[in-house]
Amino acid sequence: MKEIKGRAEVIELVDAFYNKVNEDPLLSPVFNQIAAVNWEAHLPKMYNFWESLLFGAHTYKGKPFDHHLQLPLTARHFERWVELFNETLNERFTGEKAEEARMKATNIAGVFRFKLNMLGSLQPES
Repeated sequence: MKEIKGRAEVIELVDAFYNKVNEDPLLSPVFNQIAAVNWEAHLPKMYNFWESLLFGAHTYKGKPFDHHLQLPLTARHFERWVELFNETLNERFTGEKAEEARMKATNIAGVFRFKLNMLGSLQPES
């Protein structure tokens, strides 16, 4: 286990996490069939997003919430996203930045879920 010290570890975290997402029966269809994510373009944005959040790098520009508005997401999607993110952290990283990443991921998922619910866009569990 190692600490998240910079962009190299951010890239490792993001790549490992999205590998899990792509194998997950709940999340993979949302990312790959419904949103049709272009991974070659998406991953560098996520590297910049997490580098900005954890190190103040100011490399990310965008409004991540907007991309989630039209997706058929339930509370379970957000719970699973956080589970996989934490699982990735637990397998690979330790230390202050890992805990900061864990807290930020949990907060982001909670805020997105809350906002979608308030807008009437969060889907009921089936």
